[in-house]
Amino acid sequence: MSTLILPISPLIRSKSRLKNYFSENQLKDFTISMFLDLGKKLSEIKCFENILIYSSDNEILELALDYGLIGIREKFKSKYKLFDKTIQEINTVAIKKYNANKTILIFLDLILITKKNLVDINNLLYKNQIVVCPAINSAGISILGRNPPNIIHTHFSDPNIPSFFALSNEIKKNNWEKYAIYDSFRAGFDIDIKQDLVLGYEYLKILNLEESNTFKFLKKNLKLNLIKGDKNNNRNLIIIEKDNKLFKKKLLY
Repeated sequence: MSTLILPISPLIRSKSRLKNYFSENQLKDFTISMFLDLGKKLSEIKCFENILIYSSDNEILELALDYGLIGIREKFKSKYKLFDKTIQEINTVAIKKYNANKTILIFLDLILITKKNLVDINNLLYKNQIVVCPAINSAGISILGRNPPNIIHTHFSDPNIPSFFALSNEIKKNNWEKYAIYDSFRAGFDIDIKQDLVLGYEYLKILNLEESNTFKFLKKNLKLNLIKGDKNNNRNLIIIEKDNKLFKKKLLY
């Protein structure tokens, strides 16, 4: 069976790209809300031998225990370390301490992911050496399965090349044929920038996920909307405050 690994940034650094919009306490609450939702889903899946939560925060580790997940304490460092290093650490723990012969790496901000998505990826990993789910809004990676766990390096810390492109380049370079792309909107949607917050809030409503902790947090704290900058172009979206007169004017037409 596979081992699922979930690294979580320290709460004081979580979702730092959103700190120009949410306060430090809000970002902490947002992170915990996402973990409550994902933790519940993970606790209800039986296809993984172990589910490892890698965090330096007592609050996250205690919640992991509440869900029957395995909390692995990451040593907190005041200085930033490369994210690839963090992934390598928890991947090594999975191999050496839990005898993992396959690992599936996921991330906390996959707020739309379903239990079926995770089961599907796990099934694909039995037939392939590498399974990857590309991120919807970027050339990044939302989920990475490796069989065996050390078959390929991660490239999240590459300063120049997006992680999905870098991984694909390495796969081609090594001529790996047992490679699958898991193409999924729900598994590939993540939260990284302000636009993702608004999209995520709307998608949660559309998918009837209004009872989720993440939706309740966004409903309470999100004061943004997206409107078309050009009425004929969905790709030209503008982020505005909900009380913006332009938004109110748009609602009239």
